Amino acid sequence: MDAAAVVSQLADTARRAARTLSVATSAQRKDALLAIADAIEARSAEILSANEKDMDRGRAEGLNASLLDRLSLTAARIKGIADGARQVSALEDPLGKVVRHSVLPNGIELKQISVPFGVIGMVYEARPNVTVDAAVILLMSGNAALLRGSSSAAYSNQILVTVMRDALVTTVISPDVIQLVPSDNRDSVKALLHARGKVDLVIPRGSASLIRMVVDESTVPTIETGAGVCHVFIDEFANLDIALPIIINSKTQRPSVCNAAETLLVHKSIATTFLPIALKALHEAGVILHCDTASLAIAGEIPATLAEEENWSTEYGTLEMNIAVVDSVDAASDHIATYGTAHTEAIVTDNQANADRFIALSDCAAVMVNTSTRFTDGEQMGFGAEIGISNQKLHARGPMGLEAMTTTTWIVTGNGQIRS
Repeated sequence: MDAAAVVSQLADTARRAARTLSVATSAQRKDALLAIADAIEARSAEILSANEKDMDRGRAEGLNASLLDRLSLTAARIKGIADGARQVSALEDPLGKVVRHSVLPNGIELKQISVPFGVIGMVYEARPNVTVDAAVILLMSGNAALLRGSSSAAYSNQILVTVMRDALVTTVISPDVIQLVPSDNRDSVKALLHARGKVDLVIPRGSASLIRMVVDESTVPTIETGAGVCHVFIDEFANLDIALPIIINSKTQRPSVCNAAETLLVHKSIATTFLPIALKALHEAGVILHCDTASLAIAGEIPATLAEEENWSTEYGTLEMNIAVVDSVDAASDHIATYGTAHTEAIVTDNQANADRFIALSDCAAVMVNTSTRFTDGEQMGFGAEIGISNQKLHARGPMGLEAMTTTTWIVTGNGQIRS
């Protein structure tokens, strides 16, 4: 059977199974998530064993440190995945919410209510946690999931899907609402992207190149996510005691993720006093520094290279960072508008007018004021696990939780009215 036929069959199976979600109560969907969370923790040893196979293969194939970090599962990360499912189960049910309600002069009642999309495909790279994050968010929002992870995480994804499907056997929800699309060849990605009419929405999660490929090639509607060239701007009125920890956390807390900062911008009036401290701290944290001419001169003996044009638009995903000196809030915003990806931008300042101006000039999914870029995250923002972080403006923007995975239906109720 060719890839298109396989995906078509999986989508049909998932859509039939989704009928069990359509009639399930909120409590039953929550119970399904709790069963999944418990099963993941109970079978942690199996999951770790499968993940180690992926890690061994990744090392042998020369995967870089960033991808290996994203691929790696530990006991703590598995517990975090399970806890994420529990957090989602505790959230308010996104289905059946009344968005609009009115009664027309002719007595007809109108209600617009939130409903699932139906069948949603996920295309993602070496992040096995996405397998569970996506499945539980889609399940809780009433959607069936077609999960197409990368071949580099094949063993991990397979065991995670098996564990979740086994857990659903004990519930009223069909295990077939979760389907794993084969990852042994690239044809399955193309088939998923072209399954218009079978699949209602595709969401990519991974590198900028993966996201661009999905958005450009898909005939199924897509939500563009993830590419993160994020900036931290230290304003002339910044509290420097908090500025340094924010920079270090934004860059080094987990450099492989999309909300890690890639560029530090510093106002010229504080550059000569603050940059030596910041550059030294970044260097000691293992960060490779790429500086503009002004910041390179200030760096002195601190190891750094002169940034090239391509550096400013690079999402490193590793311990590398660009440094530039700017003249003003507007200059910082101009730099961000030129090189950013509309993900997350941060300003550190005690001047409210400057903060407000930076916010107004930042056309992005999230703006941080006096805090780390790392807080652009579904779990940190109280959404539980996230399906991804949308950089686009339709239909969702920023970290996408349960509500972002719903659309609406109009319920029109009359008592015999007919249109003349």
